[in-house]
Amino acid sequence: MRSERTAAFSDAVIAIAITVMVLELPKPDGPTLAALRADVPVLLAYVLSFVYLGIYWNNHHQMLAAVSRVNGSVLWANLHLLFWLTLVPFTTAWMSEQDFAPVPVAAYGVVLLANALAYMLLQSRLLRAQGGRSSLHRALGRDLKGKLSPFLYVAGILLTLVQP
Repeated sequence: MRSERTAAFSDAVIAIAITVMVLELPKPDGPTLAALRADVPVLLAYVLSFVYLGIYWNNHHQMLAAVSRVNGSVLWANLHLLFWLTLVPFTTAWMSEQDFAPVPVAAYGVVLLANALAYMLLQSRLLRAQGGRSSLHRALGRDLKGKLSPFLYVAGILLTLVQP
């Protein structure tokens, strides 16, 4: 299958995830800035999650643009990533609605960790499918940030037990 179809499907799924987050945003209880102030933590959680999904969309788009074809293994790895990305709106809403209590914040962190691991799996499947001398392989280089991020997510999850 050509990679463009996979990219288009993924774009649609990520757009739907962002749309769900927008629909979950609370409306202020009144017409004043004071009414809006009560929703600032929820809005900040939305901004964080929106940026997070935007980064994944951008990186995913660039990665698929560097390859021409995908196989079944890549399709399943991509679907795995999309599954975890679609849980971002759920955990964002849960975390926000529960005033950033430790368990929902930790769950948000677990979803972020799962996204990072799923992205790494997709990346490895694409690299395997393209071969060692592909443009994707050259573009990724050593990918130190990508390899380090799961450890930072684990640290963040553990820190929620101390300070959500």
